[in-house]
Amino acid sequence: MEGLVIALFLCLFLALITKYLSVPAIPFYILAGVLLGKAGLGLVQADEISQFFSEMGLIFLLFFMGLGLKPERIAANRAAVLTSGIIDLNVNMIIGFFAAYLLGFTLTESLIIASAFYISSTAMAITSLVENRKLMLRESETIIWLMVFEDLVLIIFLAIISAGDQNLVFFFFKILCVLGILYALALYGKEFLISILDRDDELPIIFTFAAVLTTASFALVLQIPETMMVIALGVAFATTDPDAFEQHARPFKDVFLVVFFVFFGVTIDLSGGANLFSISVICILAVISKLISGLITGIVIHDSAMSGLEIWANTIGRGEFSIALAVLYGSPVVGTTIAAMVIVTSIIGSFAAKYSTLMRRGITSIGRRKTPSHRGHLGR
Repeated sequence: MEGLVIALFLCLFLALITKYLSVPAIPFYILAGVLLGKAGLGLVQADEISQFFSEMGLIFLLFFMGLGLKPERIAANRAAVLTSGIIDLNVNMIIGFFAAYLLGFTLTESLIIASAFYISSTAMAITSLVENRKLMLRESETIIWLMVFEDLVLIIFLAIISAGDQNLVFFFFKILCVLGILYALALYGKEFLISILDRDDELPIIFTFAAVLTTASFALVLQIPETMMVIALGVAFATTDPDAFEQHARPFKDVFLVVFFVFFGVTIDLSGGANLFSISVICILAVISKLISGLITGIVIHDSAMSGLEIWANTIGRGEFSIALAVLYGSPVVGTTIAAMVIVTSIIGSFAAKYSTLMRRGITSIGRRKTPSHRGHLGR
């Protein structure tokens, strides 16, 4: 319990600093955990209490992800979602997978690293667009749809990797049944849910918390991934009043998620076989691969490499979902590699997003100076 208190006070200090500097807090939470944990001063150790809070952080993060997925909007913009998403998926998954495999990771480890390598941080991307006042740019919509597509891929990945040794037909049958139940409850109980959310007492908060935990517990009983079911609950509730559910779930998500990141850092063991060369290569390629996919997306969708540069700047950072994959399926070495990638890319991404306009102007200015004028051609 003392370790949890120390970690929270340190994170409060870090939150104040990062808000003042307008940089993402996630990498600093992880670094705080590394400093306090077994790789650092050894002041804090993970225990049952911290594990419970960390699990709550992951569950509420995925619930929020579900609330943000609106099937009708995705269907209405499927061309933009598919085009940008497929480019992003192919470039980053292929580079991430083969880089990890050639560096000596197993096939399963390479797949996990590639998935974490591919998934950009939705929170960082949207926050950078808002804080840097870029929501009106034409590239912002493309960036948002990229995040939506990545979330959909993550759901499919969680379903496949969670199946394990189970009979796939029966496994997916159970998932479809639960999805049907959740959708029916949201559809036919919509008025009841809205009536609860409209109350001004503690009932909406208690209901939201209980609904998320009950869904996760029910999924464990049925031996299906609770992560996927919590996302599905969010999607179902998004058909009622998603803003109200976000309001009532946000306090749980924000506090628990801080604990999740800190104690992920606490559990990192730098003496556990992580290779500095491999980590460096993964971090460098993580930045380069998003540049490649961003440029291709910008040229294909906006007919502009400069648009691709803007897309790259706002999607470099990996974060919450990459760490979630490391916690759920990664070995200690994989976890350390992904943690380093998240820290490096999120810091680089925060500055790239902040100064992307200056970068675009600088590149355009250099290009103009290098291009000879029409008059110069005639003179020669």
